[in-house]
Amino acid sequence: MSLSLQSPSFSALSSSSSSSLQGRPRFSAGSKACNLVPLKFQRAFPQLRASSGSSSSLDTGSNTELDAVSSFSEIVPDTVIFDDFERFPPTAATVSSALLLGICSLPDTIFRNAVEMSLADSECYGLENSGLRLSCFFNKALVNVGGDLAKLVPGRVSTEVDARLAYDTHGIIRKVHDLLKLYNEINVPPERLLFKIPSTWQGIEASRLLESEGIQTHLTFVYSFAQAAAAAQAGASVIQIFVGRMRDWARNHSGDPEIEAAVRNGEDPGLALVTKAYNYIHKYGYKSKLMAAAVRNKQDLFSLLGVDYIIAPLKVLQSLKESVSAPDEKYSFVRRLSPQSAATYSFSKEQLTKWDQLSLASAMGPAAVELLAAGLEGYVSQAERVEELFGKIWPPPNV
Repeated sequence: MSLSLQSPSFSALSSSSSSSLQGRPRFSAGSKACNLVPLKFQRAFPQLRASSGSSSSLDTGSNTELDAVSSFSEIVPDTVIFDDFERFPPTAATVSSALLLGICSLPDTIFRNAVEMSLADSECYGLENSGLRLSCFFNKALVNVGGDLAKLVPGRVSTEVDARLAYDTHGIIRKVHDLLKLYNEINVPPERLLFKIPSTWQGIEASRLLESEGIQTHLTFVYSFAQAAAAAQAGASVIQIFVGRMRDWARNHSGDPEIEAAVRNGEDPGLALVTKAYNYIHKYGYKSKLMAAAVRNKQDLFSLLGVDYIIAPLKVLQSLKESVSAPDEKYSFVRRLSPQSAATYSFSKEQLTKWDQLSLASAMGPAAVELLAAGLEGYVSQAERVEELFGKIWPPPNV
């Protein structure tokens, strides 16, 4: 499903520099209007495919560095400014609580009607319990916006699953089934959808069960090899690793065996995890695609060439696009990751275990535990803010 994947699901709303937002409206809590949507757009450049060679240098006929790296991995622009839609047209998208906050905080967005229609939905409107009513509005808003996005992008739309269910396998599955039913009602087929689930053990188990039903999942917040391997064994369609966040943790903390082993080997911990996870997936024939996120600079990107997807900041991609000169020899355009190199990679007996809840918990170090918790906390906060906002603006005008 390489083309239909079109770099699946990425989180909608990330921080951006103050200079990039000058002259644009900012979020204002409680505003009833909705406008320019801070989207994390998918692959704004022509389709980018990984080459088949294991370590061949790039064709010297490439016009720019961006053309060069794009022949090895699918490059995904990480942007939050809706003004970039024309400059970087998306091919896939993510709908999330963060995106809903963006829509309901800025005026005149093209998605305003999708949210207002959810707040006017008769099924939700008739629920007497306020908590159930808000949850119904939340689901409808996610799906209505996701449906609009599906009309705008050729690839898949990923829908965030409520992070408050992160430790409830059956709750996650029920939520995905509910969302899938709503998508079916607006004629968005399952093959156009991914469901973004946190990589707790319960989330990984939910992914396994959903994938067995043919429902595609995207496991996020992966910060350890144990999580990545368990996600691959579960059959997750996409596994997302945050390279820069692991580096940030390593700079300010100690005591994580996996990170310290990478440092002793002279490796960046985030890049080392992507390499090990990629090799594991390809050596043992798992179907998962690997996504490297939180890529901070060209050096990171060059070191990841060959991984399925790379999410990179616009400043990095713009630099690559504008540069026609060859990089320094240190960062020559060479495929770093390939199925051929994966075949020769060695894993320990402990790493080849059949992962279960106990072994996963034992193998996750403090970095993975803390970063996972921080990610969940952020997602939960955003979901609560959406429900709080919906409670304030419901009923919408003309209802």
